[in-house]
Amino acid sequence: MSKNVLTVNGLDAAYGESKVLFDISIAVEERQVVGCVGRNGAGKSTLLKSIAGFLRPKAGTIESEGVDLIGRTAFAIANMGVKYVPQDKKVFSDLTVRENLELGSYASGDYNWDPVLVFFPKLKVLMDRKAGYLSGGERQMLMIGRAILGNPKLLLVDEPTEGLAPSIVSHLKDVFREISKTAALIIVEQNLPMICGISDKIYALNEGRMVAEITERDRITPEECEPYL
Repeated sequence: MSKNVLTVNGLDAAYGESKVLFDISIAVEERQVVGCVGRNGAGKSTLLKSIAGFLRPKAGTIESEGVDLIGRTAFAIANMGVKYVPQDKKVFSDLTVRENLELGSYASGDYNWDPVLVFFPKLKVLMDRKAGYLSGGERQMLMIGRAILGNPKLLLVDEPTEGLAPSIVSHLKDVFREISKTAALIIVEQNLPMICGISDKIYALNEGRMVAEITERDRITPEECEPYL
């Protein structure tokens, strides 16, 4: 059994005939925060979608603790403890915050919302508000809160701070630090001060290829990562 919560080797991915990822290999250990940086269109979101089961790779392997994920449905992968938080901040707009969380509980079998409300106490006062009326930051709180139900071993988080106020970015940074005490995270992020402040490792993608892997703590800086954006 692999010790890594995620091991990706030689991954190729495409949308139809358009190839997006070329020979990508990454590894994520337990409780590790891994940042993924690169320009728009570099393939970062495609990588997360491939891991989460929303896109079937053309070649390569994806394993979690030695178990092959390729060919499994996104729902099955989530049930194995690999949860995906997409970039689009989509929630069930016509449902309340409470109902959105209830759906997460139904899917995961976890009805203990205490950890969610510790991380995001604001959700407590928004319980009966329809999710369509939430701000971008509140939606992000709800999506991450829903994802941590079931105590996942790996969270895949795509551009969590995009368009959010600095105070919310700072709060999310603290939340990710706390989550990393029990779960690993891969975070796709353009906000270099935020992602460099919490990451144990950085992968940089460019035009679908891995161009850098930074593992030395003193090299995980915005200055080091800036050339890849």
